[in-house]
Amino acid sequence: MKRREFLIVPLAFAGGVAMADLPKVQSLDDSLRWLDRLEKAGDVRAIGAWPMAAVLEHLSQSIEMSMDGYPQHRSALFQGTVGSAAFAYFKWRGRMYHDLSEPIPGAPALAAGADWKPAALRLRQAISRFNAYNGALQPHFAYGPLSKAEFALAHHLHIANHQDEILVA
Repeated sequence: MKRREFLIVPLAFAGGVAMADLPKVQSLDDSLRWLDRLEKAGDVRAIGAWPMAAVLEHLSQSIEMSMDGYPQHRSALFQGTVGSAAFAYFKWRGRMYHDLSEPIPGAPALAAGADWKPAALRLRQAISRFNAYNGALQPHFAYGPLSKAEFALAHHLHIANHQDEILVA
């Protein structure tokens, strides 16, 4: 049994539905609809290393930093080789896989509180701000420079990847 199945299957039988079993977000607009569904659900929790509020803050940070700048970057060599190859692979597959407990390098500490709704509002605001943003985007800390369309793809794939660790009862 895969690690993910090992974690999700017992929880699903306990009365919850893993977000991994529901459709993944396909765009940033779809991500907003996903947030609507989360906010209307009864019990929502993260089953990974971070509490739900931290997961949502992490997603917000990533979107905000694409406009405001990332605090630390991988080397130009990394961005031009491993980073750009990873993004090209994610783009080709239409799916991202990364360590779901790895924070953005140099980012502020994530929330540890139980109330995730303020973090959901922050993510909603970050998505709306990104959608309306017309300024120059900052290079991604690992992938390097991306267009707005590429960043939108990276952001929604990132959100979809983190759906793997969210349980809705």
